[in-house]
Amino acid sequence: MNEVVGTHDVVLVTLDTLRLDVAEELLDAGETPNLGAVLPGGRWERRHTPGSFTYAAHVAMLAGFLPTPAEPGPHPRLFAAAFPGSETTAPGTWTFAAADLPTGLAQAGYHTVCVGGVGFFNKQTALGSALPSLFAESHWQPSFGVTAPASLDHQIARVETSISALDPEKRLFLLLNVSALHQPNWFHLDGATRESGDTRASHAAALRYVDARLPRLLAALRRPTLVILCSDHGTAYGEDGHVGHRIGHEVVWTVPYGEFVHS
Repeated sequence: MNEVVGTHDVVLVTLDTLRLDVAEELLDAGETPNLGAVLPGGRWERRHTPGSFTYAAHVAMLAGFLPTPAEPGPHPRLFAAAFPGSETTAPGTWTFAAADLPTGLAQAGYHTVCVGGVGFFNKQTALGSALPSLFAESHWQPSFGVTAPASLDHQIARVETSISALDPEKRLFLLLNVSALHQPNWFHLDGATRESGDTRASHAAALRYVDARLPRLLAALRRPTLVILCSDHGTAYGEDGHVGHRIGHEVVWTVPYGEFVHS
């Protein structure tokens, strides 16, 4: 990462609430071909999230604690805030003196942009402003949110606008929080109604929607860009009686992860 920072843009795409099992099933069935084309080896990596809901997971990730590989470690991190005794800071880890990654990258000359999705990015409350406030430029509008059927289309349009306005000599750190998979997602499933409610099948339909928009997102990015694609946490659809997240269940804590250089 010490060779990447300063020479590459860095883009963190959080597929909010995406479950690993659904992501793997659709990939195996050939229903997410665009993701399959960019993921290393055409596979998702199984990891554990640092938090069981959006705010907790993003606070951790924006301090350098990305989802951790699910097998025994230690696992060196890509980014790390400098502090004594860190066992996951290795020679290849890019360290920063700030408390959070956006500030650290800004101090390294990056322009930082947040395009929010779920309510923790809506800037309508003090809490909804906390994560966006870490960035030099942040955007949210209702059409980016969880109730908008075309949310990712609108978010990508905002990404395109921000990147087109960027100084070509300035490197970019972008956080794109994709809200489409989060409840409510019933409207992504053909034939479903509000009364049908959200299901594992509508969650999968939302991922197919996201996959179809991935080429447009990649076309908007500059080259070279390190792209990190991951879920912040999963969600339950009735497993062991659980619905939702912010709980200690396997479907919540186990997430898909992938990183690649867009060049």
